[in-house]
Amino acid sequence: MLAELTNTAPSPETPRRTLVRRVKVWTPIVLLLGAAVAGGQILRPLPTPQLVATQDSVTLDGTTAIPWPAEGQAAVRIPGSGDIGTFGEQKPVPTASVAKVMTAYVILRNHPLRKNQPGPRIEVDAKAVAEGNAEHESKIEWLTAGQKFSEQDMLEMLMLKSANNIARLLARWDTGNDEAAFVAKMNAVAKELGMRDTTYTDPSGLNSGTVSTAVDQLKLAEAVMQEEAFRAIVATAHAKIEGLPEQIDNSNDLLSVKGLRNIGIKTGSSTPAGGTLMWAADQPVGGDTPLILGTMMDQHVDGPDEDAGESLKLVLKNSRKVIEAVRKALAAAPVIHKGQTVGYVSDGLGGRTPLVATKDLAVIGVPGQRLRFTLGTTGGKSVPHEAKAGTEVAVLTVGDGPGSKTVPVAVGTRLAEPSFGTRVIRLS
Repeated sequence: MLAELTNTAPSPETPRRTLVRRVKVWTPIVLLLGAAVAGGQILRPLPTPQLVATQDSVTLDGTTAIPWPAEGQAAVRIPGSGDIGTFGEQKPVPTASVAKVMTAYVILRNHPLRKNQPGPRIEVDAKAVAEGNAEHESKIEWLTAGQKFSEQDMLEMLMLKSANNIARLLARWDTGNDEAAFVAKMNAVAKELGMRDTTYTDPSGLNSGTVSTAVDQLKLAEAVMQEEAFRAIVATAHAKIEGLPEQIDNSNDLLSVKGLRNIGIKTGSSTPAGGTLMWAADQPVGGDTPLILGTMMDQHVDGPDEDAGESLKLVLKNSRKVIEAVRKALAAAPVIHKGQTVGYVSDGLGGRTPLVATKDLAVIGVPGQRLRFTLGTTGGKSVPHEAKAGTEVAVLTVGDGPGSKTVPVAVGTRLAEPSFGTRVIRLS
């Protein structure tokens, strides 16, 4: 009886009581799991901030009419600013003696010279002497086996006189008497420079299997004109070389055109190639004197043209028109203004902080030219997660290649890490 009075029977189970009991059991568990997840999210490394440009290029106001040739192909570029334009189908065609530019470049890479430095002495072999008597070829005559000339002298014979026998002699000297190995070096360098439509089959360009495009040859022109010894040689109109009975003259007649400011580079002519030319000129603009580079290929006159002599005159004439037009149009143009928003820093979680230029920037180009924009970090440093407004965190490069212009870029507002809430709910 007493047990019945003191032991109260449990209340009957109801849905409400079941729900309350489950809430009491699961709430601490859910809170604990949530805290663990939140803690794990907070402990995760933040994404690396990324630089994002608002645009990848700008086109200078206006247009420039380039007097391109009626046929063939051509290309013009300002190192640092970028491409001005191209003409014609960029299909591989014979280069003729313009191939000697690659020969000179490979020699200078393997046997560097400073400006006006003679360099090592190179001995003339019997093969070079025999090839000096070849018909329908550019060559240096008057050679004797055992005679020695400096590397600089040899390069002058190669680039001014366009001597095929000297091209082959230099190839043998560089490789220990293996011209095929030298040609392999030429093709390896072409691949390195991104000359995808170029094939070299000989060091002189006499073989019509040596082919390229105007665009590809422009890549070589930009690379080789960084060699000061090369620049000095190709800008030479005449050279008197000790050991040769006569002065040698540069086949590039544009060097002597008053006011054209042509400074090389190489002519070429053959029946398969017609007239070809790789050229360089400059033009004072303000306090700068930018280099202008161009190539023109596959220029042919109508009718008989033995050894393409008339086609060579044609390519020189057509190239002169292009040089004059580009030099006339060249000017400094403002492309960036101080305070201009040029991009943003993305924190990887949806946050963006504007980037602004810290000063004005003008670039030398021609009306209608497209200039590339590239955002990069300062000195190779990573982009910070936090920075005060006005802190320089990046550099904007306008143009491409050696000599391109840059402007420091700063955060326009305070750069802060993502908020606690953003970090907790992040999915990536």
